[in-house]
Amino acid sequence: MITTEAPAKVTHNEVIKEATPTLAGAIARTLVDSNADRFSEDDVQFLKFHGIYQQDDRDLRKQQRRFIMMIRGRIPGGVMTPRQWCVFDDLATQHGNNTLRVTTRQSIQFHGVVKSGLGPLVRKINESLLSTLAACGDVNRNVMAPPTPAYTRARSQVFEDCIRVADALKPGTRAYHSIWIEGAQLNLDDPANKDFEDPLYGKTYLPRKFKTAFVVPPVNDIDILTNDLGFIAIVENDQLAGYNLAVGGGMGRSHGNAQTYPRLADVLGFLTPDRLVDVAKAVLTIHRDFGDRAERKHARLKYVVQERGVDWTRAEVEQRAGIKLDPARAFKFTTSGDMYGWHKQADGRWFLTLFVETGRVKDAGNYHLKTALRRIAEKFGNIEFRLSPNQNIILANISEADKVAINALLTGHGVKTEKQSSVLHAASLACPALPTCGLALAESERMLPGLIDRIEALCAEVGLAGEEIIIRSTGCPNGCARPYTAEIAFVGKAPGRYQVWLGGNRAGTRLNRVWKDMVKDADIENELRPVLSRYAKDREMDECFGDWCERVLWKTVAN
Repeated sequence: MITTEAPAKVTHNEVIKEATPTLAGAIARTLVDSNADRFSEDDVQFLKFHGIYQQDDRDLRKQQRRFIMMIRGRIPGGVMTPRQWCVFDDLATQHGNNTLRVTTRQSIQFHGVVKSGLGPLVRKINESLLSTLAACGDVNRNVMAPPTPAYTRARSQVFEDCIRVADALKPGTRAYHSIWIEGAQLNLDDPANKDFEDPLYGKTYLPRKFKTAFVVPPVNDIDILTNDLGFIAIVENDQLAGYNLAVGGGMGRSHGNAQTYPRLADVLGFLTPDRLVDVAKAVLTIHRDFGDRAERKHARLKYVVQERGVDWTRAEVEQRAGIKLDPARAFKFTTSGDMYGWHKQADGRWFLTLFVETGRVKDAGNYHLKTALRRIAEKFGNIEFRLSPNQNIILANISEADKVAINALLTGHGVKTEKQSSVLHAASLACPALPTCGLALAESERMLPGLIDRIEALCAEVGLAGEEIIIRSTGCPNGCARPYTAEIAFVGKAPGRYQVWLGGNRAGTRLNRVWKDMVKDADIENELRPVLSRYAKDREMDECFGDWCERVLWKTVAN
């Protein structure tokens, strides 16, 4: 008897992508339906490809379920003009919660947008010549590039290459323009739409999200090895020679699921800039063709690389791109942090890096960062707004003549422009978590500043006052604030309870490890006190906390 194998079962996301490869769903019809306060579950998945997450305010769930939207811009390299900043500022006030949130992927998120404001908001973003297409979803996300205009003039070419790759990896469906620009439901019975297949992604796109970034050593302000696809610039005599290719990084994991884990990318070799797009498409299509479509938690490219091996991955990239990678060239990362305060650019102009606590641009009390940035955007039309993967804002291309006025405007609104007095706050990251993220198990953004104050007091108590330690928090294990490369990380496990990870390094080249599986928020200082006390006494000259953990703590735990 002849038998045939049953087709592999795929997730529901795969089924609906294949059925509607335009990603249109019924989004346009729901937008104009005044009786609908939310989108269907299938359309919620399609919305992600358009840069939108449907959420609800979890603080209000006991009274009512109030549906709201989070919208994320696609801003390649995190560079915005003053006019674009003003548009985003207006939209946050008119349709959001009057704040802008700088993300760890050099984008801006709007929170608290109700359905009626969704269309006008996305339309205005597109009119500003930015977009939300592919800011989320099973596609290549916002492509990152180094935000700091220091060290080398080659950075400008790296940014141009970032734009090239972002354009090359953008999905081609007409649904986005139809829904958000024309305001019309795409005719899914039209053969051109019914049979649509994206020339790069195919009918079912990728198994999960895909992240791409560029970096210029020695500063790893991008956390390049946490990306699916990374290009490490090799600069020789102030000229861009090419890139080392890094493949297979990713932060996401799930509690209690050993099949999921954070992973740093492997460096596969060196390529010249002219082969950049070919190689980027090759890596993306490896994910498309070999990623796990039966289990979304195991669907990232990092698992393909880990399970099939580095040699297989390199050979597959070379075959698909029609290229032979050269051996990787030498590079070194020294830090992953931002340069706060005023600094000279490589071209002689100035840039100013402003610390933004947890990335939230707002006006509160005597601190009016949102208003200050708006006034700078209105008054100084030749500067650039650059978004840092460390959730900060860099004002770039400032002339000597404008420095004094910008400094005075910011300080007059309660915004510090000098080096930050709190090194622990300045080295921190947090995801939004509660009340908007549906995946959050614990607080993060609302919790971390107060926790850092407590850790700062503890450090002073044990003799570590003023010592920088990279601290990051997330409300769940998905890793949106890159916790698994931090020196100390708090990963939400339940309300008021966190998994504690220790031992990453400042260069972003080492993962940390679980130190405590569950710690109550109120017990964190008591748990950290003996470790920080021992670090203060036993560390070597200039030894960072994460390096000490690797050298001493983990050997002690193992014994």
